[in-house]
Amino acid sequence: MSPLLLHPAYFPNIAHFAVIAHREVCWEVMDNFQKQTYRNRCYICTDAGRHMLNIPIKHVGGDQGRQKYREVKLDNKYPWQRQHWRTLETAYRTSPFFEFYEDELIGLYQKPFTSLLDFNLKTIETVCQSLGIAMPTLKTEVYEKNPTEVSDARFLVNAKKDVAFEQQKYVQVFGDRHGFVENASILDLLFNEGSNALSYLKNLKIDFLDV
Repeated sequence: MSPLLLHPAYFPNIAHFAVIAHREVCWEVMDNFQKQTYRNRCYICTDAGRHMLNIPIKHVGGDQGRQKYREVKLDNKYPWQRQHWRTLETAYRTSPFFEFYEDELIGLYQKPFTSLLDFNLKTIETVCQSLGIAMPTLKTEVYEKNPTEVSDARFLVNAKKDVAFEQQKYVQVFGDRHGFVENASILDLLFNEGSNALSYLKNLKIDFLDV
């Protein structure tokens, strides 16, 4: 079975991480950056419902045209790391496992990063360590619109495209107010389910893939 080609996203959603738990993964690192994707956003659950955490980036315009994903720089003039961590604390401090993973995660918001791709890979690596699974290490060396050696699952990074899959409900912090929020960031599952998160992911069917 060929590896699945995925974009490294910012604390990827549950569908994204279910793929990582089920299959060998190759990271797409040679593509162009595109807006409206999970490359620089994720969705968590707060007291107000589904909430987006967005990472500001330095935009390249004019004659330079499109940016390569691997060349996108974070806009650290805005204290986004501090804001994101405070939002996570507010949303999940009362969840069963926030304190259990806090020490591993807070460093990502205290250390300065310059590359969006490097930061995203680090968020995924940190979650993999928390889940007790190996971080995928395969990366693309060239961009292929229609890859032949790997199966294409890059569509999962599109934040405007809903992924239809059957997701078992678990207890969320504010579920009594807003009902179950589907396909949130992997952080939501980790904070609420803890050591059960990996079993949860492995029990999900990834039949939303055509490969």
